[in-house]
Amino acid sequence: MHRLDDPHLLSAEPFDVVVLGGGPSGATAAHDLASRGFRVALADREGRIKPCGGAIPPKLLHEFNIPQEVLVTKVRGARIISPKKQVVGMPIDDGFVGMVDRADFDPWLRARAERAGAVRLCGSFSHIERSPNQQADLLSFFYREKDSNRLSFIKARYLIAADGAKSRLAQQEIEGADQGQYVFAYHEILEAPQILGRPQAQQLAERGSTCNSVDQAGSAFYDPTRCDVFYDGELSPDFYAWVFPHGKSLSIGTGSAHKGFSQREAIEQLRLRTGLSQQRLIRREGAPIPLKPLPRWDNGRDIVLAGDAAGVVAPASGEGIYYAMLGGRMAAQAVMQCLERGSPKSLADARKRFMRLHGQVFWVLGLMQRYWYANDQRRERFVRICQDRDVQQLTWDAYMNKELVKAKPLAHARIFFKNLAHLSGLASV
Repeated sequence: MHRLDDPHLLSAEPFDVVVLGGGPSGATAAHDLASRGFRVALADREGRIKPCGGAIPPKLLHEFNIPQEVLVTKVRGARIISPKKQVVGMPIDDGFVGMVDRADFDPWLRARAERAGAVRLCGSFSHIERSPNQQADLLSFFYREKDSNRLSFIKARYLIAADGAKSRLAQQEIEGADQGQYVFAYHEILEAPQILGRPQAQQLAERGSTCNSVDQAGSAFYDPTRCDVFYDGELSPDFYAWVFPHGKSLSIGTGSAHKGFSQREAIEQLRLRTGLSQQRLIRREGAPIPLKPLPRWDNGRDIVLAGDAAGVVAPASGEGIYYAMLGGRMAAQAVMQCLERGSPKSLADARKRFMRLHGQVFWVLGLMQRYWYANDQRRERFVRICQDRDVQQLTWDAYMNKELVKAKPLAHARIFFKNLAHLSGLASV
């Protein structure tokens, strides 16, 4: 075990930043900092794969310089399925949604950060210490090395905690970190069926809905160019279930905050319903997913949160990769300002900038989830609303551009009155 008073370690040059967590958020923060010439350590225990549908918008590819070769497939449309098994197709008129497999995407991001100059530390976080005997404004970051389980530490000026939902470090260091809201996500990665050729699948995606009921689909339900989302209390009493294509594999999963709800049984039912019960299981994954940004992301001294640790997963949709990477970038920018100014005051800027850009979207999505996901009657009405082409177009515009679209006031007015009709029960289901 290394000791804080080890003279060799105390004389070693400290890192500017330690980034804890090598998912999309942490790897992005480490890459950005290392690319700017800062001395960065990226600590990750590796081997853990977060349950994730894997959808990313083209905006992410552009903003974070991600080559399309990293994608496992491109999705050209979606279908949503109601509790009564009615299907609404939502084709993407112009563009696509990229799909990644986190088992490959996260290591690619970590390797890119390392190429930029980040020092990789493979191990699990133990604790941090601050000592008056150390140089001013330094913390000691302790971790257990993966291969030897030996406790080691390094010194750094700042720490970016991107270690996932319910971050232990956040619970220890950040005021209000216990106020997070979560659902538990579970999915299974299956070998994808070889049902459709690419041209035929493309035609089905462009047409949107291929049948009036899921029960009519049988084994032909799966389409490798389409995401399917199920709003059904039997599959999730308070969130949704999904089937997302990953090229040669697929993700079939569900989310729920109800502790008594069996997600494995729900996925078994969904596999039967969609004709996927015989597909080979590749792996299973489960983890809590935050649905509300934490009220504070920094301790005012030397730590700032990013990604799931900060709670930046979109309510209602559960989308997290884009927001995680953006949160990692904003945390990195805040730390850069602290290092350049010699003061920790800029740490709070990460949350301020993020919420200024996306706080309104998160608030609206949170309202949607609380109302429309409350029971199957409302879910049925929600799916019916999504038949509307105005709703579909604005939904895709908002997803692709990551902002509420304000350029189409007439469409927004039509949607407002249609929502009133459904909320009041005047519209039939």
